[in-house]
Amino acid sequence: HPFPHAKSTMLPTALPAWQALAEHRRATAHLHLRERFAAEPNRFERMHAELNGLLLDYSKNLIGEDTLDLLCRLADESGAAELRRQMYAGGKINLSEHRAVLHTALRLPENAAPVYVDDINIVPQVHAELNRALDFAERLQNGTHTGCTGLPIRDVVNIGIGGSDLGPLMMCSALAPYGSPRLNMHFVSTVDGAQLRDVLDKVRPETTLFVIASKTFTTQETITNANTARQWFLREASEQDIAKHFVAVSTNKTAVAEFGIDTDHMFEFWDWVGGRYSLWSAIGLPIMLYLGEENFIEMLEGAHEMDRHFISAPLERNLPVILGMLGIWYINFYGGGSHVIAPYDQHLHRLPKFIQQLDMESNGKQ
Repeated sequence: HPFPHAKSTMLPTALPAWQALAEHRRATAHLHLRERFAAEPNRFERMHAELNGLLLDYSKNLIGEDTLDLLCRLADESGAAELRRQMYAGGKINLSEHRAVLHTALRLPENAAPVYVDDINIVPQVHAELNRALDFAERLQNGTHTGCTGLPIRDVVNIGIGGSDLGPLMMCSALAPYGSPRLNMHFVSTVDGAQLRDVLDKVRPETTLFVIASKTFTTQETITNANTARQWFLREASEQDIAKHFVAVSTNKTAVAEFGIDTDHMFEFWDWVGGRYSLWSAIGLPIMLYLGEENFIEMLEGAHEMDRHFISAPLERNLPVILGMLGIWYINFYGGGSHVIAPYDQHLHRLPKFIQQLDMESNGKQ
């Protein structure tokens, strides 16, 4: 059964709430949104939620309060609250890979209660690695870490794919007003050489830092681009200079060292961090380099506030739960096959692509 912690052993489609929702859909099919607003002048007041300056207005959806009650009933019958608890406790709720899903632990404060994965408290690990990465970012920003000729780093080139590209790229674009005016950020993800060549045409070897992001350090596209960047760099510099200009986000120390990267400049993340959720980990090193420690920590704290809301707020007032259940409503009861993400600010232009991977990969890429 796909939901071993569900209150019922039935498939979700066989649960009483699902049947009630199907009947409710038939009974309300004739209602138009204009009619709903005309009949409910205070609809917005009753159908919106806020958290720390974020407004979720769900009044303009094809639902009534009775719809939301039924959707929350479905979440309850499906055991969503128990799965939520298991997620935060390190339960292996990623059933296909039998592993924990703990991006939330990356946002915990240092004095947080222990979170155990295979009997190991991971909170100290998270903060040890975060502090290493933030220390490197600070040294690069204040000019302590320089290039091989003693000049400060001016350009950072992140080479990664999927979550190792989309998250950092989205955040550096979205938070550009907070970024260092001294640093230019570049992102290379495709194996098509044109993308990397366009970046290399703009930068100088002696003032460029390459971040190679690959958990195994074997990802074909990433390593192909990394080797191309290495060959380009060595036309102007020596093998010993690689350690000043290349850093890795990986778990494969041997391959990283063979590439020529100083393993003191290798930053790790863990199996319980899915790639699509990984920007909060060392994969977020480009964000740390660009925003600096204070802004990155503030970003983590904001995410942690949402984590606290998700774990504690009742289902009917819970922003992520409401959005999730609206997805169930439209996909399964309206046959919806598309989801529009319309950013309200040009700095968020990479958000739709980021959300697409996050959502589709989480749902099995179906």
